[in-house]
Amino acid sequence: MPEHRPFISLATDFGAAYTAICAGVMYGIVPSANVLVLSDEITPFDVREGAMLLRQALPYLPRGVHVGIVDPGVGTPRRPVAIATGRGDVLVGPDNGLLLPAAEALGGVVAAHALENPAYRLPEVSTSFHGRDIFSPAAAHAAAGVAVADLGPAVEPLPLDVPPPAVAAGELTAPVLYTDRFGSLVLGARPDDLAAAFGAPEPGTPLDVVWTVPDGTERTARVPFAETFGSVPPGDALLWTDSSGWLGLAVNQGSAAEALGLAGAASVVLRAVPAA
Repeated sequence: MPEHRPFISLATDFGAAYTAICAGVMYGIVPSANVLVLSDEITPFDVREGAMLLRQALPYLPRGVHVGIVDPGVGTPRRPVAIATGRGDVLVGPDNGLLLPAAEALGGVVAAHALENPAYRLPEVSTSFHGRDIFSPAAAHAAAGVAVADLGPAVEPLPLDVPPPAVAAGELTAPVLYTDRFGSLVLGARPDDLAAAFGAPEPGTPLDVVWTVPDGTERTARVPFAETFGSVPPGDALLWTDSSGWLGLAVNQGSAAEALGLAGAASVVLRAVPAA
């Protein structure tokens, strides 16, 4: 039988160098670990984007310890936490909503504990690099078999701050969850929300998209609902269902954020096109 290697994944907004330091701390505690850097390119400070990445990716990774670090509140009273899930994974990171969507996708929260036991931190803890000093050591010790309950007191983890979609007849308002590297906007609404608002539109059905840019200006574009990017010509926009099951706005072989001027939009409103 091959030797079991504890599995740890790591997703951060740190960039390569700081993320590698975190991995090095883990290897120093558990040299046999298999540490996968899921991403070190989450948009800095974008907790919502990081949460959606973890939620989408972790169900496809081996059961293990998964570290997520997007932590604009580092050094403040926000808690560092470890969450045990129904599938048997442990999620480690800041208690700012980053971990909860993934925990729910992994069978729900079984237990959550604050990372307060000094035995599972580095000897010196900085005010600005908890990824190195708190999260990585806790994750490595958990991968080595330390029980989540030994890491600190039980807590109730905070939810991610995302408003739900608002459905009305002929209208769907959805928050923007994040913008991916292609400039496509992933929305906090699903096909059943679209069906509730518009009666399950057929591919090709046009919809008006309305949004407000940071300077307060309202903008509008007309886009078709489509099943694939190739359903529209290159450079044209579309509304589609992305691989994680959320609705999204994209441009075939282009950037919706740039082409439509959607950068900075916090939410969008989808409306039925009035009959001619």
